[in-house]
Amino acid sequence: MNINSPLLRKFITLGRVDAETVKLKQREFSSTAELIAKCSGINGHELAEQCIDLFRVPYFDLRDFNVELIPKELVKEKLIRQHHILPLVKKGRKLYIAASDPTDYGAFENFEFSTGLSCEVVVADYQQLDNKIEQLLDASGSLNLSDDEFKEFADLDTDSSKDQQNTGEDEKDDAPIIVYINKILMDAIKKGASDLHFEPYEHKYRVRFRIDGILHEMASPPNSLATRLSARIKVMARLDIAEKRKPQDGRIKLKITERKSIDFRVSTLPTLWGEKIVMRILDSSSAMLGIDVLGYEPEQKKLYMDALEQPQGMILVTGPTGSGKTVSLYTGLNILNQPERNISTAEDPVEINLEGINQVQINPKADMTFANALKAFLRQDPDVVMVGEIRDLETAEISIKAAQTGHLVMSTLHTNSAPETLTRLLNMGVPAYNVASSITLIIAQRLARRLCPKCKTPETLPAEELKRQGFNEQQISELTLFAPKGCDSCTEGYKGRVGIYEVMQITPEIAQIIMRGGNSLEIAEVSLRSGFNNLRLSGLKKAADGVTSLAEINRVTSF
Repeated sequence: MNINSPLLRKFITLGRVDAETVKLKQREFSSTAELIAKCSGINGHELAEQCIDLFRVPYFDLRDFNVELIPKELVKEKLIRQHHILPLVKKGRKLYIAASDPTDYGAFENFEFSTGLSCEVVVADYQQLDNKIEQLLDASGSLNLSDDEFKEFADLDTDSSKDQQNTGEDEKDDAPIIVYINKILMDAIKKGASDLHFEPYEHKYRVRFRIDGILHEMASPPNSLATRLSARIKVMARLDIAEKRKPQDGRIKLKITERKSIDFRVSTLPTLWGEKIVMRILDSSSAMLGIDVLGYEPEQKKLYMDALEQPQGMILVTGPTGSGKTVSLYTGLNILNQPERNISTAEDPVEINLEGINQVQINPKADMTFANALKAFLRQDPDVVMVGEIRDLETAEISIKAAQTGHLVMSTLHTNSAPETLTRLLNMGVPAYNVASSITLIIAQRLARRLCPKCKTPETLPAEELKRQGFNEQQISELTLFAPKGCDSCTEGYKGRVGIYEVMQITPEIAQIIMRGGNSLEIAEVSLRSGFNNLRLSGLKKAADGVTSLAEINRVTSF
């Protein structure tokens, strides 16, 4: 970013951007144009139009531009990333380049020096430019980097760096592999992926990212590199590279800057054609989001907050793997995390470190089970206890006993809905009177993709279909649904995710059904009558509010 850019100085002079704000926020943005746009409240297209008026440079719309037409010899990754410039086309000794800041003359000189060509600048929307740069660098292949670019990605530091001289790796031979893996990890972080899948097959090797809950194929390196790629990841995760017959679990801490690092949870699995590796990105910032951005409806948020304020009782969060249960629990723990409270958690694994909370890693080999950890917690004068998952009767009984004796207990189960959670505990063998008297609140949840606010389009469906989907007559009369379209700022019309919740309080009526051995259907009926929306109704409200699409709600909830 060029902080001395004439474009930035112009906007400061015009009073559109505050100089003090620029000083505070300059490190938060990747380009001068993005900084100006965010500080002035305009979008990328409007900024580009103002550049045309101010500096008399032509505008180039990048939306339909095919990056595969760019000659490979012009792809200088370090320069492109550093200066936020995209080479477009070469005509004779002239190179046309797109920039979001048409006054960054130092950047243009660097490009001219590097390519030996005379540069002609056109201005582009910085968001379109971001997307095309990523497309170009993905398409150009990460193994074809310059020496400087190798150094840039090879220098990324991990916890295993100090041990690498003892692994038997030939650092010189594996330099391209080191760079390739580091670049994939960086790409995953930039694209907001939650998981990375490295998958070997007989004639192919593929790398997929899970973005907003959906897997997308991102790279297909040569199949011959499968063994070296898995070995490199295992070295980074401090796993046994000689062991290829058993699953292994490890962890990587990738140091991005002096102050910032990202954690990855690594799992290896022997398959027919080699080791499949899945890496989960553990984003500590997700635990600090705050309850207001998770997607709870006002009445659901109040029920959760009221339950957190109780001195004792049990809060259960349920849903399948990847439904956001951990974030909901950590959000609650952060609300409770005050100096006057003693909070202990038993987790398998501990995903995110929380300052001020005593976190215990479950280790069955050392007989540190959930049940044994809970027993130890109760001798440590706890106020709040979090159990990662209730898996067996012993853990359930100790958790319930803790909830009945003056402790607030939080935990998870893998059930499809809130009412089914109660019957699951009963089927485990927990006495009905203990379930009815100890559980305060149950939250069932799913994660749905948010519609991109820039490109979502209205969708019209017949009234009969809307009624069949679950909307009532009043909703249908004033309903506007939206569908995904897709643009440069999103993935297939979606950007980010939002929680869909069923928050059920244990009322006296529900407690009576539990005591007489009622089933989940009865509990669900009473829950709805008490005003607690189930997952389907909560999802339909999100669709009616334009947050997500009806198709997405049908994907994540039962219909």
